[in-house]
Amino acid sequence: MELGVTGWVRNLPDGRVETMAEGEDNAIKAFIKALWQGPPMAQVTDVRVNEETVTREFEGFEIRY
Repeated sequence: MELGVTGWVRNLPDGRVETMAEGEDNAIKAFIKALWQGPPMAQVTDVRVNEETVTREFEGFEIRY
């Protein structure tokens, strides 16, 4: 949220994390950089980025369960 990115994030049963994010180019670049760092105690080994058409369907950023 502090980057101005909208979308969502969720943990998958196999330990991976999936996210969908929209925002300005610089905000998305910063978001991807933050994904590589992960939260404290996380071990990030890979980040895969798939570009898709912007939908502007998100109003904020949420954690999905």
